[in-house]
Amino acid sequence: MKKLALTVLIIAGVFAFGHAQTIDTTKQKKDTVAVKSKLADGSSFDRAIVIAETSERTGNPAEYLWIKNNYPNSRVKGQTLSYRNKKPYDILHIINAEGVALDIYFDISNFFGKF
Repeated sequence: MKKLALTVLIIAGVFAFGHAQTIDTTKQKKDTVAVKSKLADGSSFDRAIVIAETSERTGNPAEYLWIKNNYPNSRVKGQTLSYRNKKPYDILHIINAEGVALDIYFDISNFFGKF
C-alpha cells in the first residue's frame, strides 16, 4: 500500500511540476548520483545532491531513489523548482520516518530540460 501511495504521489508530482512522464524507481540504478564532496547531503543549495543523469526521463526518478535510499519510510510532500546562480535545483519537501519535515536540495543541471 505504501508503494502504491508513493507511486501516486510521484506521478502527481511529475504532472504538477512538468518533469518526466513516468517514474519507475524499481529499474533505476543506484549509481545515478554524483556527490561532489562528503558535504553533499542535500541540506542546502551549497550542499545539494548532484544528479548525474542526463535526461529528465531518468533524472527525476533518481532524485526519488536517493530519497528512498537515504530517508527510508519518508514521504514526499511536494517539490519546488528553484534557481541559484542561474543553475536549476529541485527541492523535495519530505517528512522523514520520525515525522520531521526536511527540504532536500538536488542540483538538476545535468538533466533539466533534456529529454
